[in-house]
Amino acid sequence: MDTMNFLNEIALRHPDAISFAPGRPYDGFFDTEDLVAHIRRYLAHLEERGRTPAQVRSMMYQYGPTAGQIRELIADSLRSDERVDVPPESIVVTVGAQEAMLLVVRALIAGPRDVLMVSSPCYVGISGAARMLDVDVVPVVERPDGLAPDDVAAAIEAQLALGRRPRAFYVIPDHSNPAGTTVPVPARRALLDLAERYDLLIIEDSPYRLVSPGPQLPTLKALDTGRRVVHLGSFSKTVFPGARVGFVVADQPVHGADGTVRLLADEIAKLKSMVTVNTSPLSQAAVAGALLSAGGSVTDLNARPAEHYGESMRLVLDQLDRRLPAARRSALGVSWNRPTGGFFLTATVPFVADNAALARSVERFGVLWTPMSYFYPGGGGERALRLSTSYLSPEEIEEGIARLARFIESEAG
Repeated sequence: MDTMNFLNEIALRHPDAISFAPGRPYDGFFDTEDLVAHIRRYLAHLEERGRTPAQVRSMMYQYGPTAGQIRELIADSLRSDERVDVPPESIVVTVGAQEAMLLVVRALIAGPRDVLMVSSPCYVGISGAARMLDVDVVPVVERPDGLAPDDVAAAIEAQLALGRRPRAFYVIPDHSNPAGTTVPVPARRALLDLAERYDLLIIEDSPYRLVSPGPQLPTLKALDTGRRVVHLGSFSKTVFPGARVGFVVADQPVHGADGTVRLLADEIAKLKSMVTVNTSPLSQAAVAGALLSAGGSVTDLNARPAEHYGESMRLVLDQLDRRLPAARRSALGVSWNRPTGGFFLTATVPFVADNAALARSVERFGVLWTPMSYFYPGGGGERALRLSTSYLSPEEIEEGIARLARFIESEAG
């Protein structure tokens, strides 16, 4: 939190700097009139489904069901977009995916021997949620070409040898935050095999798939035949972040001491009732209306944004190539990956990319980025930085990369 606060404070002190730090959707896709239209579309949908005016009023003004009131629409979109066929009862609508992480970790970690494993570098929200719950986090560090299932297996064995129980493994398989990496299909299948072999669950986080260009690889949940995957979803990138609507798909059976069998989603909903009571019905209405406007398909809803984000990523990579050609970056010891989607890429640099370097970058060159060391729960990433490609205009990208290149040259020289 201290490091993230530092990033926010330095951005406020330098409002004219070009920032590659925030992983926000592009503002150009938002129109305030759409909010009203989306809500009206959902209200009409309820009336079409036979709801009376009094029922519609209650659904909008009262608390609503803890597990959410748009679960059927989410289930329909999952079948349409992801070929994931789950009953609405297995879905819990949450206050963003962040709440889903907190609830899932709390539901799965049952005792002091249980640990949460994470692909590292990892999104700070999951490691932060685990620390809030006093849950031990075991990082599995990605190789330069991404996550290796053999490394996951070795980490599991190491924890078992210590008498600990790896309960779940968290991963963003597609265009990850922060690294921008994507797990190939063979590795996805290997992860599912590991989950079956070692009796653990995989927490799959997938916020960037449907805002990325072109066909996407199947989700882990789509490949999951043994109910080993708890799937987290978010409408922050695909609809708008201000709604704060996410969801969790938890169709795993939970056997009670009394012999009853319930879904893991039921247990998560119980926990949610003690945390946020329910997710805002108005926010759910806005998201549902947006989905309905595209026939229920998140893919169709995001056809234009996905193309835009793909172009932004390509422009950033093109400008990096232009400002730091192959021979020059080889001489400097600079490299970067080339994600095919998502909002982020990683650059490796020959100097320590810490808060002090970030301060020099913004004060002398007017450009912001995020130190990758923020995202390594076990330490690491000291000579790497994350660049977000989503939020800036083409003109800002071109000027921002020019500034970044001058900063890198000054530090490497």
